[in-house]
Amino acid sequence: MQFQLSEEQSMIQQAARDFAQQELKPGVIERDEHQKFPVEQVRKLGELGFLGMMVSEEFGGSGLDAVSYVLVMEELSKIDASASVVVSVNNSLVCYGLEAFGSAEQKEKYLKPLASGEIIGAFCLSEPEAGSDATSQHTTAEDKGDYYLLNGTKNWITNGSTASVYLVIAQTDPSLKHHGINAFIVEKGMEGFTIGPKENKMGIRGSDTHSLMFNDVKVPKENRIGENGFGFKFAMKTLEGGRIGIAAQALGIAAGAYELALAYAQERKSFGKPISDHQAIAFKLADMATKIEAARMLVYKAAWLKDQGQSYTLAGSMAKLYASKVAMEVTVEAVQVHGGYGFVKEYHVERLMRDAKITQIYEGTSEIQQMVISREILD
Repeated sequence: MQFQLSEEQSMIQQAARDFAQQELKPGVIERDEHQKFPVEQVRKLGELGFLGMMVSEEFGGSGLDAVSYVLVMEELSKIDASASVVVSVNNSLVCYGLEAFGSAEQKEKYLKPLASGEIIGAFCLSEPEAGSDATSQHTTAEDKGDYYLLNGTKNWITNGSTASVYLVIAQTDPSLKHHGINAFIVEKGMEGFTIGPKENKMGIRGSDTHSLMFNDVKVPKENRIGENGFGFKFAMKTLEGGRIGIAAQALGIAAGAYELALAYAQERKSFGKPISDHQAIAFKLADMATKIEAARMLVYKAAWLKDQGQSYTLAGSMAKLYASKVAMEVTVEAVQVHGGYGFVKEYHVERLMRDAKITQIYEGTSEIQQMVISREILD
């Protein structure tokens, strides 16, 4: 593993940093306050090739590596995690799932516009009673010969109303348990498919999170991904890559809060000198910087292993578990360094603290990551 970025990776990192500062930062507080989806910003992310970064150029993507992807996720998340989660879902879950497991026809019809940013997608696994447990799907897909009849509800769906394409996990044969689960491509506008109200969330408030309802939705047979019963494996393989994206988001949130706290501590004075000269603050900054660097190494390693074609299950779960923990710890300390100013919106750190919490919840809670890690190290 190289600890120095290539020239191309450095250029991509800088492009993402510039975009975050110039396009995301203006208006980010207002979007958070009013739960406004960053429509124009997402469109520009698509034009830059950030919505299909790891998709091959053959299918309209940028053909970049996973390390470049986490660099972009980190920089965007320093400023606006509501925008970066769109990049994460479209890349790690939707585009990856289709390129890795979709048919040639599905790639031509759906992957190309998704990878180019013409449209965005959503990944639909969580349910009111199942959460991220792919084995307990109450959404059903009854085989009717030429089509499947889809019924059920999905919860907490990112890009819920703004997506055009939805990858939906559903149970076809309950007697087969997880071997009877399938994954389907559902298009917005299919009869019987309705979108619930937007969730009023604590963090990532600009992200478009909804419940989705399926009432006798006819899904063509050709929209099933993979062989019959492949849905559980599809979900597990796809979520492995998703954890790397969320780990990078958590890293970015932590790094963004730290950078703000560092700058503030060097400007703010008390007792005649910058507060960074006081040991109590200096030690906080030292701990924050160390935790972020450790998280960064875990995230980059997981991405590097993916690029090398090696197993990244353990590394991805470790990165997600630790980076999300660091995101919470660092953002709380960043608010503390700011004192009373950290409690008001204009200094940004209170928003980053609220955004950090979700990284411990989606793509599998911290407890799920501990289960994955323990299984890997004890196997």
